[in-house]
Amino acid sequence: MTEWTNDAAIQRWGAMPRTVLEQTALDGDFAKRHLINPVLLRMLGDLTERRVLDAGCGNGYLSRILAGRGATVVGVEPGQSLFDFAVEQETTAPQGIRYIQADLCDLPNLGGPFDAVVASMVLPAIPDWIGAMRACVHALKPGGLFLFTVNHPCYEQLWPTWREHGEYRTHRYLTEYEIPGPNGVDFHRTLSTYLNQVTRLGCHLTELAEPGLDPDATAHGPDGIDAYVHLPNFLIIAARRTT
Repeated sequence: MTEWTNDAAIQRWGAMPRTVLEQTALDGDFAKRHLINPVLLRMLGDLTERRVLDAGCGNGYLSRILAGRGATVVGVEPGQSLFDFAVEQETTAPQGIRYIQADLCDLPNLGGPFDAVVASMVLPAIPDWIGAMRACVHALKPGGLFLFTVNHPCYEQLWPTWREHGEYRTHRYLTEYEIPGPNGVDFHRTLSTYLNQVTRLGCHLTELAEPGLDPDATAHGPDGIDAYVHLPNFLIIAARRTT
């Protein structure tokens, strides 16, 4: 496996084309819209006057959704094209979101602790993911909520394998490996790796979600998306800081 650094990963993700950013500017891609966003928003609950960190906010779509629900939002994004796009959207239609360009492992002063920190589909893309998770947890108030989403370690690359075979197939799980994508690289890590680390950081788990796609939504998705009806492609974890 290639020896990736955070800087190299940031540079790769930060070159994402503007066309991709525009296509996902409202509420993310199909999977985020139908599988991730509804669960995250349910877990977060009432956001009125709550201070939320969108850790690895990308093009800012989730930050804008959270601000629209009454949260005071800080979005951190290191990738250049994503950060620039998020700032541009805030300049065009201000919602009071503060965007900061920084590596999650090296956060500047963000103005005090947060009621909630969300890291959606971020940790799998970070070589030093433990440092990033630690920073997210330390940014919370005691009792604050940490939500993170990852590709489900048991069912990664579900969509392409389903399209090819009509079922899910895998041949490895226990070792870390790269998952190349069109705009960057994710890293496979086991379910226990993520869960054990968040508990080591002084959090207790409150909920795990493995969302499945509503069969009615398959009519609006790409070919092969019915795989998401049968198997979960994403894992969503909620935990509270106890120390």
